[in-house]
Formats: sequence, C-alpha cells, structure tokens
Amino acid sequence: MCYYVSNNLTKKEIKDSFGVEMNAEFKGSDFLNGFSQPKMPIIIDENREEAILGDWGLIPSWAKDRSPQKMTLNARIDTLSEKPSFKNSISNRCLVLVNGFYEWKWLDSKGKNKEKYFIQLDNGNQAFALGGIYNIWTDKNTNEILTSFSIVTSNANELMSEIHNTKDRMPLVLTQKASESWLSERSVEEFAFPNYNPALLAINLDREKSATLF
Repeated sequence: MCYYVSNNLTKKEIKDSFGVEMNAEFKGSDFLNGFSQPKMPIIIDENREEAILGDWGLIPSWAKDRSPQKMTLNARIDTLSEKPSFKNSISNRCLVLVNGFYEWKWLDSKGKNKEKYFIQLDNGNQAFALGGIYNIWTDKNTNEILTSFSIVTSNANELMSEIHNTKDRMPLVLTQKASESWLSERSVEEFAFPNYNPALLAINLDREKSATLF
C-alpha cells in the first residue's frame, strides 16, 4: 500500500518537473502521514495546466461527512469498478506529485524488526507522479467544496515484493509518458503490474545504501 510519502517540492520544482504552475500556498514535507489527511499538490485531468491542492483520502459523492477518508487513502486497481467509494471516480484521474514514498520491510513474522526504505522512480529526477483518482465533494453543512483523492495501487513488482513483503502491493509510480496516458483515461488494466513495470530505486534508510534496481 502507500500511506507515507515525501513531497518536499518547491513551486519551481513543480513547474520544472511537470510543466504546470502551482498557485495555491503550499509547503512540502519530507515525511507525510496519509492518515492525517494532508493536502497535497495534484494535477487533475480536467485542468492539466495547473497543480492544485487535494485532500488525501477520497470522499465519495454519497458521503454525508469526511469519515470515509480514513479508509480511502489507497484504491486497489483490480477492484476500482467494484468498490462503492471508487467506482464512480474511475474516470476522474489525477497525478499526485511527490519525490518519493516510504515502505518498511519486515525482518520477522510479527514486524517487530523492520527496515525502512525510501523509494523513487529511477528517472534521474527526484520529482515524479503517483497515479490517483479524485472526486469533488460538497459539504452540505458548510458548503465547502473539497477535491479529494486516493492513490491507486497495484500488485508489487519484483523489487517492491522484496520490500513490501507483507502486503505485496505498490502505488502506481508513473513515468512522464505513463502520466500522460493515465490522464487520458487509458484502461486501468494497462497500468497494473506486470502490464506496466516502472524502474524503481529503493534506498535502505537504516543501512544507508541503495537496493538493487529492477
């Protein structure tokens, strides 16, 4: 799954990496916990010229309040069309702008001993996008309009299976070309492993060395 990310990006880095302006006030972080429902820079398919702030944790249109967010940080690519929270947002595609995400490898069966990894797209550039879906929801009590999103996950590739050895999942880590395709509503199956398999770089933060590239 994907619950912890780094998006320590400046507005200039967002412009240089993704070719869009970031007009909202934004301060990135080296470590974001999704369960706090942070606001993050995203690019939505309906407006590809600008990065906006989205709330992590998709709020479906039928929700009466924000309570579903704690359960919608991630959306499994293989069940998007089945889950009530996600099935109406399959065509609402977004890019979640990051410079890495974190995962822990269990070294024992109970997870008492773990190694922390920082994972990036091996693109020679720290900034990249994770594939997401979004929804625009209106709070009927306050009339506040929120754009919220979920990060889509797939079965893990060889590298992530080695690291995320309890869940065998990984987020959709998108190359520049794949980012364009994701926003263009290509079939979600095209982005599921092994149909799509990006080259990743994993850094073992406990050992302070890079893991093998796959």
